[in-house]
Amino acid sequence: MKKYIYFVAVYLRLSRDDEDIDGSTKSESNSISSQRELIRSYVREHEDMELYDIYVDDGYSGTNFDRPEFKRMMADIEAGNVNCVIVKDLSRLGRDYIEAGRLIQKTFPAFHVRFIAVTDHFDSQTADMNTKSLVLPVKNFINDSYCRDISGKVKSHQRTKREQGKFIGAFAVYGYRKSAEDKYKLCPDDYAAEIVRKIFAWKREGMSTQAIAQRLNELGILSPLEYKKSLGEKFSTGFRTNLMAKWSAVAVKRILTNEIYTGVMVQGKCEKVNYKVNKTVAKPQEEWVRVEGTHEAIISNEDFEIVQNLLKVDTKAKAGSSCSHLFSGLLFCGDCKEPMTRRVNRYKDISKVYFICSTRNRGKGCTRHSILEDELKEIVFQTLQVHVSVFLDVCSQLEHIQEMEVNFEEVARFDKEIERLHKEQDKYMKLRAGMYEDLKSGLITETDFRNFRAIYEKQYEETKDALQKQEEMIKQLFRNGVASGVRLERFKEVMKLTTLDRDTLLCFVSRIEVFEEKKVYVEFRGKEEFHKMLVLQEYSLSKAAKRV
Repeated sequence: MKKYIYFVAVYLRLSRDDEDIDGSTKSESNSISSQRELIRSYVREHEDMELYDIYVDDGYSGTNFDRPEFKRMMADIEAGNVNCVIVKDLSRLGRDYIEAGRLIQKTFPAFHVRFIAVTDHFDSQTADMNTKSLVLPVKNFINDSYCRDISGKVKSHQRTKREQGKFIGAFAVYGYRKSAEDKYKLCPDDYAAEIVRKIFAWKREGMSTQAIAQRLNELGILSPLEYKKSLGEKFSTGFRTNLMAKWSAVAVKRILTNEIYTGVMVQGKCEKVNYKVNKTVAKPQEEWVRVEGTHEAIISNEDFEIVQNLLKVDTKAKAGSSCSHLFSGLLFCGDCKEPMTRRVNRYKDISKVYFICSTRNRGKGCTRHSILEDELKEIVFQTLQVHVSVFLDVCSQLEHIQEMEVNFEEVARFDKEIERLHKEQDKYMKLRAGMYEDLKSGLITETDFRNFRAIYEKQYEETKDALQKQEEMIKQLFRNGVASGVRLERFKEVMKLTTLDRDTLLCFVSRIEVFEEKKVYVEFRGKEEFHKMLVLQEYSLSKAAKRV
C-alpha cells in the first residue's frame, strides 16, 4: 500500500504582541529561529512528512490575517501544493479567536489540510470532537484575550507617559532630536531648529506656505523626510509622493501649526480603532494630552500666536512677489468684517495704492470703505505710538508695584470686568436657588428643574473660570513685574521708529478695521493685560492718596 505523504508548510510568526510592555527583547522561546528548529525537528521525526516551504511573518500582529507570508501560504494551499500546516502553537497562527477557529475548523478541512500546533499538542487528524469543539475554541479565546489585555496595558502605559510629559514617539518631530541621556526628552536639533525659525519668520513677513516651500527647495534644504534619512533613521511616511521628497505647502503648514515648537508636548492626537484593526482615527482636540514646559522652545508663544492668526486669513502675495503686503491678514472692513482688498490705480507715471472692502469689490453689497495705503500707514503708526506712549507712562508709575502689599479684593473694586463677573455669579446663584421654590410651588416641572439647573451650573462654572483668569492676570503682573510681563524694551524701541514695518505691526497689532470716512479702529495685542495695568495704576494711586 502506497504511503500517504504530507507536504508541510511551516508557518512562523512573531510581533510586538510577544514583547513585554516596556519594549524589552522578545523571549527566546518565541523567536523565529526557535520556532523554526522546533518544527523542523518535529518534521524529521515523522517519515510521512516532507517540508514544502517555510513562511515567516516577522513583525506582524496576530490580531489580523493581513500578512504577506500567510497570504502566500494560503495561495499554495489553494493551488494544492500544501496539505499540512505546522505552527509552534495556536497563537502563532493568529490571536483572533473567531478567524483562527474558522481557519482550523472550516477552511483547512475544506482543502483537506492537516493542521498541527506542536506545543499545544493539537493535531486535527487525531483530535477528538471534545478537543475540537471545546479545548480548541477555549485556547484560541485565551490567545485573543491575551492580546486584548496586552493592548490595554500598553495603552495605559503610554497614557501615563504622555501625562508625565514624556515623548513616546518613534521619531522626534523636525527641529528636535531625542536626548542622548533620556530617550523620552526632546532637545533642539541646531540645524533643523534654525530652519523652523526661518519658516516662522518668513510667514511673519507675509510669505504663503507655498512660497516658503518653494524657497526651501530652491535653497536645497532637505525636507523633514530626507533629513531624517540623511541621519540614518529608517523613517517612512504616507505623505511621501516622489523618489526624492520635497518641501510642500502641507509640510510647511504642519510645522507652522505644531505647538510643540513652543515647548509644549502635545501627544495622543490619534488612536487605533481597536487592537484588531491596524487603523488610526483622529481624536477631538480636547482629548489630546498637552503638557507645558517639557522641553526647550524653538519659537516664542507670541510668534506662534501671530502665525496662527495669519493662517486663519488670506495672505496671498501680490503678483511678482513672494511676500504679501504690509497689512495682509490684519485689515478688515469695519461693517461686514470681511478682509480688505488691495488695489493699485495707475495713471501715466503715477501709482496710487488703496484698499477697498472685498464684499463691495465682488459686487455683493456693503460700501467701498476706500482708504489710501499711505494714509492708513500714517494713521496706524500714529495710533501705535500714542498707545505705546500711554503704556510706557503707566509702566513708569507702576515700577514699585511688586513691593506693594496687595489685597486682591481691594483691586477687584477697581476692575470693572471682575466686578461684572462677580455680579454674574451672584445672578446665577440666585436663579439656581429660586428654582427650588418654583419646583415646590409647581411653577416648573421636575424635568424643567433639572434642565435649568444644569444650564445655570454650567454658566456659573464658566463665570468662575473667567474670574480666575482675570485675577491670575493681575497676579502674574505682580509676580513677574510689569516690565517683564509686557516686554517693556520692545515698547521703547517703537518710540524710536520713524516708519511702520511689518514686524512691529504684527508684534503689537492683532486687527485693523476700516470704516467709512477713513475712520480706523486698531486692536492691540495684550489689551487685557493693558487693561489690568490701568486697574493697577488706579489702585496704586488710591493707595498713595491714602498714605498722604
